[in-house]
Amino acid sequence: MSETPVALSFVSAEWDDARAAAKRLSALYGQERPEDADVVVALGGDGFMLQTLREMMGTGKKIYGMNRGTIGFLMNEYQEDGLRERIAAATPETVRPLEMHAADAAGHRSVALAINEVSLLRQSYQAAKIRIAIDGKVRLEELICDGVMVATPAGSTAYNLSAHGPILPLDAPLLALTPVSPFRPRRWRGALLPNQATVRFDVLEPDKRPVNAVADHTEVKSVVEVTVREARDKTVTVLFDPSHSWDERILSEQFKY
Repeated sequence: MSETPVALSFVSAEWDDARAAAKRLSALYGQERPEDADVVVALGGDGFMLQTLREMMGTGKKIYGMNRGTIGFLMNEYQEDGLRERIAAATPETVRPLEMHAADAAGHRSVALAINEVSLLRQSYQAAKIRIAIDGKVRLEELICDGVMVATPAGSTAYNLSAHGPILPLDAPLLALTPVSPFRPRRWRGALLPNQATVRFDVLEPDKRPVNAVADHTEVKSVVEVTVREARDKTVTVLFDPSHSWDERILSEQFKY
């Protein structure tokens, strides 16, 4: 950012540490309503940061997170001094969510946004059977698995990484298509897709092998068809300290062992 923001809005998760931090920072720097602020400062963990990003999506507000939770990959370190100067020097990163269109067994259709990933997960003890098409062309006739997901660069270090998916730089024009415990084809480990791609999942044998679809924290039960694409018209800007930038975190994560 090129200039020091005048108006800050502090929002916090529900636990005591986050609330106390918001109270102290509001006393130090003033408190505006989110809609009137230049920058919204989110205090909590990654879960609360995702919630704040969804709420601020498309508003043009910049979000600066400080970690007051147990997980903070999306957050900056918590410090109370020099906050306006830190925000002025922060590096902006644009986050684009995924848009999930899901149809369930009853014919109901749902739409939800996901900043991290859209995942399909088996609902019962039976493995899921899923057909995968990319831009209208079937690429995998039948994937037998516990699940499968499409992850954004921002979400590539979350559930995607736990499922052995690739880590993506935040500015990479890519999406990660990653299976969860694939059984057949056993050697398939997923794919990297251009971010303009549209992914369609068709659930095979949905009565015998029911599947749920999840867009971050929005769940649709017993889906039969799910389409995922990047939401081109919805963005949100996240601010990172230069000393602890997203690029540095991505590099550090890839060299952990």
